Amino acid sequence: MRERVHPVQYESYVASETCRSVLAMEYLWHALQCVLVIVGFTLAALIYRQYTYWKKRGIPYMEVIPLIGNQAPIFFKLKTFPELILDMYNRYPNARFFGLMDFNTPLVFIKDPQLIRDIGVKNFDNFPDHISFVDETVDKLFGKNILSLRGERWKEVRTMLTPSFTASKMKFMFELISKTSKDFVTYLLEHPEETKSIETKDAFTRYTNDVIATAAFGISVNSMREKKNDFYVNGMEATNFEGIWKTMKFVMFRICPSILRLTGEGLISRDTATFFRTLIQDAVKARDEKGIVRPDMIHLLMQARDNERITLSTDDIVAQAFIFFVAGFDTSSTLMCYMLHELVLNPDVQQKLREEVDQVTSGAEDEVTYEMLQKMKYMDMVISETLRKHPPFPVTDRVCVKSFKLPQSMPGYSDVTVEKGSAVWFPVHALHYDPQYFPDPYKFDPERFNDENKDKIVPYTYLPFGLGPRMCIGNRFALMETKIIMTHLVQNFLVERTEKTVDPNKFTLQSFSITPKEGFWLRLKPRKI
Repeated sequence: MRERVHPVQYESYVASETCRSVLAMEYLWHALQCVLVIVGFTLAALIYRQYTYWKKRGIPYMEVIPLIGNQAPIFFKLKTFPELILDMYNRYPNARFFGLMDFNTPLVFIKDPQLIRDIGVKNFDNFPDHISFVDETVDKLFGKNILSLRGERWKEVRTMLTPSFTASKMKFMFELISKTSKDFVTYLLEHPEETKSIETKDAFTRYTNDVIATAAFGISVNSMREKKNDFYVNGMEATNFEGIWKTMKFVMFRICPSILRLTGEGLISRDTATFFRTLIQDAVKARDEKGIVRPDMIHLLMQARDNERITLSTDDIVAQAFIFFVAGFDTSSTLMCYMLHELVLNPDVQQKLREEVDQVTSGAEDEVTYEMLQKMKYMDMVISETLRKHPPFPVTDRVCVKSFKLPQSMPGYSDVTVEKGSAVWFPVHALHYDPQYFPDPYKFDPERFNDENKDKIVPYTYLPFGLGPRMCIGNRFALMETKIIMTHLVQNFLVERTEKTVDPNKFTLQSFSITPKEGFWLRLKPRKI
């Protein structure tokens, strides 16, 4: 028989429970208030620091947008990165440098070539690192590669990788790249309907994909014939940094990486990361077990791994091979696109380049050798001028690890100490368009880089691949794959305008990379030789 509860006891029980609930709600409310107060004070302190940091130090500076800093036009899709850098550069015409804020990081925008040399080369030990977007504890693919590594570990890996990119090692990989280039051109010759109006960004992205697949990963693909092959599809995903979620990830990696560390969320999708990791791990395992030797990047990395002085794990090999792909996939294809675009707009340059290619390759039938490329001086000039007008990255950066004193920026301002943890920008795009260094900068003029004129270029004003020990380690590879494909194309095609060819190209605001809004359209007309 159930025991009856006296009404008074029941009411007392209900009142007690109600009281507990009210107290719990009050506790939660007070806790929430405390959190809001802490967050409010933190944000207020952050905004105050952003607004006053450079003002207190007495140097010229640009006003910030709260929290985001000076990169708000990029995040709000108001300007492209090159446009923003050029606007900033022209803000203080007589200043040697001025102050910015990159979120909460003080950043010095360096305009003076001598200061660029002092920071990037002469005093490299004070500024040895890049701004890191990804920590290796959060994302091993991006965090362990040579671009992201810092300090002694970066020195070890750089020392280990440098021999892989010497002229002799480039010659080692030449045949692999040349075969890929010939396959690419053969496809175009066999499909004339596609060359009447071709979007070269898509085509060259497929070419660079195939080059990296064979030269770095040891696999053979033909992305012109197999449009949706796994390597190309995953490569496109790995190098696609557009969209709200990817933008949010970039911001979170900079501001609160601990959240991403807890979730295990990397910069690219888990499926894409797994694809590349498995691909490389399986290749390394097969070569170890079967003694396979192939003239590619994985073989060179495995050789470095076997060097007892340096510790190189499979994860390290995966990271270096992967960044080789990411760095070359978009930047090299964009260089090729702009080079053909400039040949369309400058037929005199195209004709002179064709004459050189025909002369150097005369009597060689379809074979282009490594030695032939070394003789193409005008080809070098055209590529150099393309890189001046269209550098792969608008800026390059460094992080200060030991305080460094900068002289007066301009009369009336103080000298300043760049503190540990601060960063600097070298405005590559703006330097390349400064008329005091490159007269008539919007004109495409390869003669700037002939033997007589190139020695007149002010040092540290031409920086397509960066400078100092942090200069792009793969620049020889990028130049070689560009020269090979351009030689084969000029041998076989005339490059002409179509109704879709746009000049000048307008950059899209939807991408962090330098991407034309209307694409790169032209016609490849087979030559009658």
